[in-house]
Amino acid sequence: MEITEGIFAVYKPKGVYSYKIVSCIKKLVGKKIKVGHGGTLDPIAEGVIVIAVGRKYTKQLHSILTNSEKEYIAEILLDRTSDTYDITGKIQMLNITTIPSITEINNVLQTFIGEIDQTPPPYSAIKIHGKRACDILRSGKVDYNTIQTIIKPKKVIINHIEILNYEFPLLKLKIVCKSGTYIRSLANDLGKSLCCGGVIKSLIRTRVGNFTLSDCKRIENLLQY
Repeated sequence: MEITEGIFAVYKPKGVYSYKIVSCIKKLVGKKIKVGHGGTLDPIAEGVIVIAVGRKYTKQLHSILTNSEKEYIAEILLDRTSDTYDITGKIQMLNITTIPSITEINNVLQTFIGEIDQTPPPYSAIKIHGKRACDILRSGKVDYNTIQTIIKPKKVIINHIEILNYEFPLLKLKIVCKSGTYIRSLANDLGKSLCCGGVIKSLIRTRVGNFTLSDCKRIENLLQY
């Protein structure tokens, strides 16, 4: 596959770290050419990652993606909680006595529309004294409860949430939001508001700005090496 300098979208498969995409492209274009990306995706997530190749284009990446809209398709399990807010973490199953109706869910979802305060997940790349929260937790130097008290809420913007399907415990949503929004936190906060759980089962980023899934270069076969 030939990759030239510029800004383009790449499809990140599930189970792959975002840095692996950048590393793979660096091997293709050569170590002397600068490569950057416009926002990571969790390993459990898949979909659009924006890549810039060449110093001229990596300099443009921030201004292009600042406040850009992102679109996701998320599957959320409402009958459990997780320390990572997704199914890769430590799961606790809940005894749900009252199943939330689709009307109740939709009413709660509307409270997340607009500019809201959102607290990033403890297992995230949010920086605490220059170090990522997830790295601090994994080092064992600070416990989970302490990290939760240290991480402060931040302003995020969610433009649109649409229920695509609901069969308890599985809820499928389409979410359109601005950069910086954590879909895992949205799932967790939704579960708290409904007095049940909220854990991401699967997540697909379908759009970043004007870049969509159909625009993505596919490099899955190169990620094996």
